[in-house]
Amino acid sequence: MNQQRSFLKIPAHRIIALVLLDSVSVMVASFAALYIRYDFKFRSIDRIFLLNWGHMVLWNILITLLVYLGWKLYKSVWRYASATELLNIIFATATTAITHFALCEISGYYMPRSYYVLFWFLLACCTCTIRFSYRILRLINAKRRAMGHKAGVNVMLIGAGAAGNAILKEIESSQYINLNVKCIIDDGTGCHGKYLRGIPIVGGRDCIASAVDEYAIDEIIFAIPSSGARVKKEFIDICKETGCKLRSVPGSYQFINGEVAISKLREVEIEDLLGREPVNINIDEIMGYVSGKVVLVTGGGGSIGSELCRQIAGHNPKQLLILDIYENSAYEIQQELIRKYPELDLVVLIASVRNTQRIQDIFDKYRPEVVYHAAAHKHVPLMETSPNEAVKNNVLGTWKVVQAADKYKVKRFVMISTDKAVNPTNIMGATKRICEMIIQTYNNHSETEFVAVRFGNVLGSNGSVIPLFKKQIAEGGPVTVTDPNIIRYFMTIPEAVSLVLQAGAYAKGGEIFVLDMGEPVRIVDLAENLIKLSGYKVDEDIEIKFTGLRPGEKMYEERLMEEEGMQQTANHMISIGKPIQMDEEKFMSELRELSEYVEQEPEDIRALVKQMVPTYVTKEE
Repeated sequence: MNQQRSFLKIPAHRIIALVLLDSVSVMVASFAALYIRYDFKFRSIDRIFLLNWGHMVLWNILITLLVYLGWKLYKSVWRYASATELLNIIFATATTAITHFALCEISGYYMPRSYYVLFWFLLACCTCTIRFSYRILRLINAKRRAMGHKAGVNVMLIGAGAAGNAILKEIESSQYINLNVKCIIDDGTGCHGKYLRGIPIVGGRDCIASAVDEYAIDEIIFAIPSSGARVKKEFIDICKETGCKLRSVPGSYQFINGEVAISKLREVEIEDLLGREPVNINIDEIMGYVSGKVVLVTGGGGSIGSELCRQIAGHNPKQLLILDIYENSAYEIQQELIRKYPELDLVVLIASVRNTQRIQDIFDKYRPEVVYHAAAHKHVPLMETSPNEAVKNNVLGTWKVVQAADKYKVKRFVMISTDKAVNPTNIMGATKRICEMIIQTYNNHSETEFVAVRFGNVLGSNGSVIPLFKKQIAEGGPVTVTDPNIIRYFMTIPEAVSLVLQAGAYAKGGEIFVLDMGEPVRIVDLAENLIKLSGYKVDEDIEIKFTGLRPGEKMYEERLMEEEGMQQTANHMISIGKPIQMDEEKFMSELRELSEYVEQEPEDIRALVKQMVPTYVTKEE
């Protein structure tokens, strides 16, 4: 029934035209087979064979049409005909010739033995000509338009493999894509000087700069989805100096799933310049402690929190609780997860971690078994001007969630910390250091396994430099950098969250896990690369302006305090900082004092914070 419906959807005039042409092809091919068999001499053809041909021609046409219908030769979209359609034609014509031979033998209307082979060959040629002529005419027309079309975008394709071929094929077959591929770059020396779909493969990466000038290239498409991060970075480092717009095909996974298309091309991002291979995690370890459990993510609408929710949702939790004070961000991640995981038991809660009763009620009602605490104020300059809010949200908020986790016997509690907690020079970092101390103190007296995970900047997170730089570039500049020598550790959000999840799997209680963020990167280099990736020249099109360090900002971040030491885990990118011994009674007394004092909205909260965190260096010092 479905086959009949799909058949009826094809315009009737096209089917009729094909049927008539195929009928003519059968008559021409069968007669030509006899004609060739007798050396192109009509008078030499045996009269009996001519009579047999006349008796069988109508049956031959009917058989052919039925066989072609069975092989879907009337349902294919011939403007996109490919090797699959060619094979269908070969098999269909072979089936026709065999059936024709059998019918002749049964009916007694014999034909010369060589006739059947010639008939098959000629019928296949006629059928291919009819089916593929439309596509050939379209390609010729497209080439003609491309030669006479001056407004198109001149493109260089990097990669002469399957992905590059898929892009060229789509450009050829579409009249709406205004891209003119002029040349191809590929490091495989064996293909240099050859052509892929009529496009010259001019050389390897060393030819990129000269080919850009020679072919007046406007845009470069990186089409090697299987390349490693380092190889991709090497190509992009060359391409970004050309001033051309850069785009890239999806990764290997999307390519395998057939998602390589012009519409799927993405802008080359600054993440591509990190030059690190993606972080590998042990999925089984994560599944082991997340699958089948009730998981709570505080700050679940934020950059880190929302990615935690995405990855946890894919690991089959019994129930996922998203808690956030900002309803808009919570709503966005809620709707995304509903679309991607319709079977997920998802609960979104609007609440503040500073509200003791609300947090207690949530833990009492839902009884989470695993908690990821990502709720925090993290913007360094903003917290410098509102230090009391940093204490209330980061310190007291964490304390209240920790108390609830302890009371309701949560199995594991993972707090998201920051490298700014190490020898902090700002109130945000100092409050996160106090949070780490809360975690370690409660772990010593609770059935819950409390741990913290410490990492640096994440590319693309809310408030990070990359979105700011992109906005400034879009506005024509200048791009503002605080200092030419300032450096930071960077990691992508999915990478950081994957490591957080795996660190949680390693947790035994009391650890501060430290993520390896790779090599530090100069912020000014990020700014320059992003300007170049956008197709502009630094200081000519877009200016870089240095504004000076902001309050509480360091020139570089540290991962560990000297006394913490370092212990490796099974994943070389996750280390454990040894807990620092401290007077817990004194710390808890100071914590209660801080809690009472901050509610009075004092102007000197930093003094008490420094008393709790001796490594905290204030701007007055």
